[in-house]
Amino acid sequence: MTDYIKITERSSNHDHLEKMSTNEILEGINQEDKRVAEAVEQVLPQLAQLIDGIVERFEKGGRLFYIGAGTSGRLGILDASEIPPTFGMPHDRVIGLMAGGDVAIRKSVEHAEDDTQQAWKDLMEYDINANDSLVGIAASGTTPYVLGGIEDAKKHGILTGGITNNPGSPLAQLADVPIEINVGPEFLTGSTRMKSGTSQKLALNMISTALMIRAGRVKGNKMVNMQLSNNKLVDRGTRYLVEALGLDYDEAQKALKEHGSVKNAIEALK
Repeated sequence: MTDYIKITERSSNHDHLEKMSTNEILEGINQEDKRVAEAVEQVLPQLAQLIDGIVERFEKGGRLFYIGAGTSGRLGILDASEIPPTFGMPHDRVIGLMAGGDVAIRKSVEHAEDDTQQAWKDLMEYDINANDSLVGIAASGTTPYVLGGIEDAKKHGILTGGITNNPGSPLAQLADVPIEINVGPEFLTGSTRMKSGTSQKLALNMISTALMIRAGRVKGNKMVNMQLSNNKLVDRGTRYLVEALGLDYDEAQKALKEHGSVKNAIEALK
């Protein structure tokens, strides 16, 4: 690996935080947060390349896996967990894994991220194969759990992406498609749950949403395959049908419940 500048560990642009008023703290954080969307904009071509590769495999029955540790791992799990309720996709098509396993979602598991072998062991429990895609997430770009998983995946012909906030980092050099989001130093030096984490969330939103749109899980601008798992979602689906089919509310709700999804109702009644 070549040398690189670890931007995520650079000293903050702000100092003497303990002397700031609450408003000054908030203004400083907000000032830094404004940089995030612009930084993500710079990597849109790389994101598009990665998404197109994932879509190609997904359409053949492949799956999308995320791996990470700490905040990065939790963000991957969060993104994956939203796919079934939002898009009605089976839970085993987009899967988030993190160092330390499910217990680490709530509590830090000491040294879990330092094991270069564990990610591949975790992935093998799902029989990951060359039809699948793997996205490693690590603000530092140096997390052993992520690097080990990406390296092993590449050996098995699996498409790999790497989301990092350190351009030129080991993860960026290792992944087939590096997503290098340079948000600059954190407001609180080294606290990558802040801007770095926000940028990762934006990138993951783009990956999964674009993937689901390309996979036919959206019609117009509506979530026509969402699970009707609570009253809010039933109401939302009913209103979609009112708009799409010109039904009154009660007729639309009856149709929604009868056909099980907005998409099915529209196909049956149009």
